[in-house]
Amino acid sequence: MTNICENKEGTKNKEEKNEELSLPRIRVVLVEPLYQGNVGSVCRVMKNFGFLELYLVNPCPLEGEARAMSSHAIDVLQNAKICKTIEEAILGCDVVIGTTGSRAFKKCDHIRTPAYSPQMLKKRMSDYHPETKFAILFGREDTGFTNEELSGCMMIATIPTSHIYPVMNLSHAVGIMLYELSDLKMMGTVKTTDFDSFEALCNHFADVLKDIEFTPHKQDKMELMMRRIFGRADLTLCEAQTLRGIFRVIQYHAKKGKGENIEKIKIEIENQFEKEEFTF
Repeated sequence: MTNICENKEGTKNKEEKNEELSLPRIRVVLVEPLYQGNVGSVCRVMKNFGFLELYLVNPCPLEGEARAMSSHAIDVLQNAKICKTIEEAILGCDVVIGTTGSRAFKKCDHIRTPAYSPQMLKKRMSDYHPETKFAILFGREDTGFTNEELSGCMMIATIPTSHIYPVMNLSHAVGIMLYELSDLKMMGTVKTTDFDSFEALCNHFADVLKDIEFTPHKQDKMELMMRRIFGRADLTLCEAQTLRGIFRVIQYHAKKGKGENIEKIKIEIENQFEKEEFTF
C-alpha cells in the first residue's frame, strides 16, 4: 500500500525543488555588516523569497543574536560564505550590481547613474540568459559603499524613498529588492560576458586612454562612464573580445606614432580572431 504521508512529502520536496530552479541565480553580498541582528534578519528575508546564497565580507561576529534573528533561516546563516574582499565574494558571477541610498546630485555623476529602481532592475535583468549569475551588493549600515567600490560595479540600483528619511535598514532594503526579483523571468537567448572578462575590457580601455595620452585629469571620469555604458550593453564574450581587438589597433597606431615597440601588439592583432574565445 502506498504511504500517503510519503507521497505528500515527496510532492512537497518536488515543488520546493521546482521553485528553487525557477528562481534567478542571485547571490546576496553584505559588505562589512556591523550588526549581527541585521545579518540574521537578512537571512530570514532571503529565505522568505527563496534565495539561499549569502556571502559576507568581513562581517561582525555572528553569535546568538544573529541566530535568533534568522529564526527558521538558520541554514542560510550557517551556509553563508565569509570573504575578506569584495573581489573574493563575487567570484563566479557574471553581473555585479551595487546598491546605494545616496542619490546623484548631478547628471554626470557616473558613480551613481544610471541608478535603477527595483522595478527597472527587474526589467533589465529579464533580458539576460537564464544561466546568468548575479551578485547584488549591499553596503555598510553606517557609510554604505566607497566611491571606488561602487565604481567597480557593472550596474547601480537604488530604492526610491522619502527625502524625509531616505536611509533604509539593511534587511528592509534586501527584502524589497528580493521581493521584486523573486518572480523574475529571464528571457535572453545569448549569454553575456562574465565579470572577469568585463573587468578585462574596462581595464583595457583604461590602458588605451593612457596610450593615446587622453587628458589626464579626465581619465577617471571617462573610464567610469564607459564602464557604465559597457555594463548596460549586455555584451557577449565575442563582442567584448572584438572591442578589445579594436583597442589593440588603436594602441598599435598610438605606440607606432611615438616610436615605441609594437611587435607584441602586432602579433595580438594578427591572431585575435583565431582564438576560440571568439564564439557565441
